[in-house]
Amino acid sequence: MESGRPAGGYFGRGLVVDLTDGSAEHLHLPDAVLRAYIGGAGLGAWLMHRLAPANVDPLGPDAPVLFCFSPLVGTPLTTSAKFAVVAKSPLTGMLNDALASSHFAIAGKLTGHDAIAVRGACEEPSVLLVDADGARLEAAGDLWGLPAGEAEARLRERLGKAWRIVAIGPAGERLVKYATASHDGRHAGRGGLGAVLGAKLLKAVAVRPATKVAPADPQAVLAAARELRARSLGAATAKYRELGTLANLLAFNAISTLPTRNFQAATFSDAPLLAAENLAEARAVTRHSCASCSIGCEHIYRGSGGTTARVEYENVFALGPMCGVSDPDAVLEASRRCDDLGLDTISAGGTIAWAMECAERGLIDAPWLRFGDARALLRAIEEIGEREGLGALLGEGSRAAARVVGQGSAAFAPQVKGLELPGYEPRTLQAMALGLAVNARGADHNRSGAYEADLSGRHDRLEGGEPHVAAAIETEDRAAIMDSLILCKFLRGVFADPYREWAHLLGTVTGWDIGPEELEATARRIVLAKRAFNAREGWTRADDGLPERLLSEPVHLASGRDAVMTRERLDHMISRYYEARGLDASGRLSPAQIEDLGLAALV
Repeated sequence: MESGRPAGGYFGRGLVVDLTDGSAEHLHLPDAVLRAYIGGAGLGAWLMHRLAPANVDPLGPDAPVLFCFSPLVGTPLTTSAKFAVVAKSPLTGMLNDALASSHFAIAGKLTGHDAIAVRGACEEPSVLLVDADGARLEAAGDLWGLPAGEAEARLRERLGKAWRIVAIGPAGERLVKYATASHDGRHAGRGGLGAVLGAKLLKAVAVRPATKVAPADPQAVLAAARELRARSLGAATAKYRELGTLANLLAFNAISTLPTRNFQAATFSDAPLLAAENLAEARAVTRHSCASCSIGCEHIYRGSGGTTARVEYENVFALGPMCGVSDPDAVLEASRRCDDLGLDTISAGGTIAWAMECAERGLIDAPWLRFGDARALLRAIEEIGEREGLGALLGEGSRAAARVVGQGSAAFAPQVKGLELPGYEPRTLQAMALGLAVNARGADHNRSGAYEADLSGRHDRLEGGEPHVAAAIETEDRAAIMDSLILCKFLRGVFADPYREWAHLLGTVTGWDIGPEELEATARRIVLAKRAFNAREGWTRADDGLPERLLSEPVHLASGRDAVMTRERLDHMISRYYEARGLDASGRLSPAQIEDLGLAALV
């Protein structure tokens, strides 16, 4: 039996707000559920089973959107100021969780809730306020149409600096299927969460802290925080501190794993022009840290015109090599415009690259749209954000757009389950290829980072087989725990014995006597709970795969060799993945497995 008092780091309750009538109620979160799913993405998966009606329209009023915190939020543990935004994606039609770092995580948790769920729809553009006084709506017509960052700044000026805000930009208001939700200049970026909020006429969610976190052993947490901070400043994170994630660009280009011109090539001859090493010499650079982070991976560059943009590997890849654009000022400007509009840069770049190829093939009437044309890139971004011209179609994402265009264009639409591919060439990273194919979210490198195993030399990255299956599962499981605790993925290299060390951190906060074996089972449970949700929403084995281009066209390597991922090889790896996960041949959970993992109540 439960004592009635939640475990350390938890409040034992969520807040469920109905925008239609403005009502709010508390949802009890038992210790057993919190221990089984922890928080963040894991808790979000459980809550989606509980709160989302089967086959709900992602943009309909009955679709919930969740802001899920974790027991570590509000503690001094570095990188723990994170939250998960969870909903059914309008881009994929499947479960989507986007993790984000900001002060919103701390303030939201300190409203006294482990999660805030929002459903229904407002009658007019509104902002939802949550604090010690409860939840209430205020009109936000004056903010509608503003960039997310400007709306956030105006709200904090109006409400006071204690308030922390998540806001959407014009793309979310216009229901672009890959619109983001923004906060502190960061984004809950993938899968169209901004559109889910926009469909509810919810311009922003504002939270003000009202209480404190009470860890079970504050002194042990403080000691663990000091140790983790020291380790976070070691060699494992050096490249992120010095150059940021853009440090990957030249390295990936050298080993032919930099997707170029919509995956027609794996190297970009002009990559040095966009490299962090050269940008740092030519432009003013400011290094920033997320809330409660000691690493400081974020680098802000100033373009020659004076504008600034946050630069990461993924936005430079997607708006640069993927579109054949090599002008650094244009790529920085494109990234800035995506931020202002509230667009996921990976999906925007991937969809535009697909459209560039369609235009060059004569499949769409857009003679202005060509690979390498910086002005065309910027025009396409504006049209998508405004839902005008070609942007009305491209705002649906590459999968939906290809269904409209037809003529074989789906074969080179760069997506899995509707989510555009990140900057990793699957044909040259074949453990990563499997991870992208089977992941519940779609093509996402943060949910299955098997590229590290591919690059480690432990197996042949060009010939997928059994080691690749094991690597995909291992990295997917570890990501599930990090996304539920929630800790930054850039810390992964500092843990020598991850599950044991994570169990120690969780135990000091909660007071649970928890070991690595239990956390390993928790990881599997979270991964499978996501798959179970997707199966409920219509997922089939056919959804686990890669674009036809990646299964039928070889990619030429700088070494002179060609890399190939065949349909037969991928299908075999998927089957082996299912077997290792205990799934049946169609990829579904067995009744015995559902029972063993405590998922019976969800499916």
